[in-house]
Amino acid sequence: MKIQTAYKIWVLALVSFFLSACSVFETTAAQIDLDADEALKIFTTDIDGSEIFLNQSAGYLVFPRALRAGLGIGAETGEGVLRIGGKTVDYFRITSGSLGLQAGAQARSIVICFMSENALEDFRNSSGWRVGVDGSVALIDVGAGKTIDTQNVRDPVVGFIFNSSGLMANLTLEGTRFTRIRR
Repeated sequence: MKIQTAYKIWVLALVSFFLSACSVFETTAAQIDLDADEALKIFTTDIDGSEIFLNQSAGYLVFPRALRAGLGIGAETGEGVLRIGGKTVDYFRITSGSLGLQAGAQARSIVICFMSENALEDFRNSSGWRVGVDGSVALIDVGAGKTIDTQNVRDPVVGFIFNSSGLMANLTLEGTRFTRIRR
């Protein structure tokens, strides 16, 4: 009985945290842009070959800080930018929820490159693009000092997770929803 009560309290706290994150942690456009610049600096400095993806992409999303936490029930949220030609054209929020074997909390950075005009157009024309439903993302897990093999990646949408802190035993973007936000 006590375990069930503790679990309910944990779930309530987790849901409250992520619901409040949508407004309490809401940042200005200028701050999101600065954070995205810093995330891209880390991405290009620490990961050899990353510039090739950015330069060859039709556009790319940068989420400088995506917060993820879970214990049986998990959630993730973060705000970022869509850049085309190196310039910010839109702001987006990612959200996802999951059930299953998971435990922990993590902050991470995400870059998603649209390697074709069609993939970028499909993303921009959606009202809430979801990974695995509206399109798939070839996910490449990279850490500092690693090199990306640019010769073998031919997918139209390629995602990179890097700059992780914390511990979360679940590496996926499946089911993540990208929603345009006004800033």
